[in-house]
Amino acid sequence: MAQEITAKLSNFRESAQKTRLVVDLVRGKKVTEALDILSLTPKKAAKPVRKLIYSAMSNAEENFGVSRDDLVVYRIFADEARTRKWREFGARGRFKPLLRRSSHVTVVLREVE
Repeated sequence: MAQEITAKLSNFRESAQKTRLVVDLVRGKKVTEALDILSLTPKKAAKPVRKLIYSAMSNAEENFGVSRDDLVVYRIFADEARTRKWREFGARGRFKPLLRRSSHVTVVLREVE
């Protein structure tokens, strides 16, 4: 059976909806190709997701002895994390809610047979 390597990024300060746009770019790609794509993507979430994939790749090389050329982004997803609720003053002295959303990103790398 193929080896699965997992890495997680918790409480990333970007909404899950925006993070999924970046995550969808690299799903199913080879790790080296995914890192190249993310280094050229101008979204805020691209840099932390790139670091997460690089970390999982390094874990696979060091702990399991898997070559980086044999790794594929098997599964990657962004889930919603906690939402911080703030209040801002609006017209006529009313409060307006400010929702500061965050997300959890999980990547699973797998060795190509």
